[in-house]
Amino acid sequence: MQAANVTRRNFIRGATGGLLAVGLGVGVAGCSTIDLSTAGDGGDLLDQLRDRGNVRMGFANETPFAFIDSEGDLTGQAAEVGKEIFRRLGVDSFVPKLADFSSLIPGLNAGLFDVISAGMYITPARCEQILFTNPDYNAPYAFLVPEGNPLGLTTLDDVVADPDVVLGVIVGGVEESVATGVGVPSDQIVVFPDQVSGLDGVAAGRADAFLLSTLSLRSALASRTDSGLELSEPPFIPTVDGVDQNGAGGFGFRLGEANIVEAFNSELATLKSEGLLLPIVEPFGFTEDEMTDLTAEELCQAPQA
Repeated sequence: MQAANVTRRNFIRGATGGLLAVGLGVGVAGCSTIDLSTAGDGGDLLDQLRDRGNVRMGFANETPFAFIDSEGDLTGQAAEVGKEIFRRLGVDSFVPKLADFSSLIPGLNAGLFDVISAGMYITPARCEQILFTNPDYNAPYAFLVPEGNPLGLTTLDDVVADPDVVLGVIVGGVEESVATGVGVPSDQIVVFPDQVSGLDGVAAGRADAFLLSTLSLRSALASRTDSGLELSEPPFIPTVDGVDQNGAGGFGFRLGEANIVEAFNSELATLKSEGLLLPIVEPFGFTEDEMTDLTAEELCQAPQA
């Protein structure tokens, strides 16, 4: 099974409606269920998981967040952070539950798994459907540009200031709305079908820069070391109408399960304060740039472009 390349587009695909496309547990047998009727007073999911001895982790097989590796094991940034925190909470067995990204929230709420461990962006719309932990990363933006960044592009304001600059974005992603929200005219924007074509577009001169998260751009460059391209520096968070457009992700639990969210947040805060979070996620391309002190409360209340 191959893990799919991830772009910000994947995160914003609709999370409601449609048939569930949730797979069977990968690598671990069993179909234990959780009692969904006990979510009053903050819920008792953590007690149920401790009694059962495992946690079912919903994921979408997207690198670098959660995917099945060549050994058949669940790994990735979100998977490994989740495993470490659940171990600290007294649960040390992990059952992967594969789902299409758009089926993760419906699958969670149907009780098909216990937690969404997929690096899901925390947005106000999603906060109405599930409880999020505080984010364990915030992916800033960057441009993919020719080596040396000949036009000196470092933020979207630079694109606005030069009407000759052509900016590439991915179809269906939030990048286009963010760019136009900052003030980039639509006739300066060229839309590519995917990450690879965007990279090729800059390399061929069809765009001067390609806007995407640092995580996605690093992933693209890692597979094309001879592309003659680089990431602009430093990374940036665009602001639209005075609101930062963060790409921060966390773990999702069912509404009513506030107790396990509180316990999870406590252990996550410990990992951050003791400098233990970054070493867990560095193997998956994360850097200090992606570390964050944002809270789920802030992100759930933040308007989006």
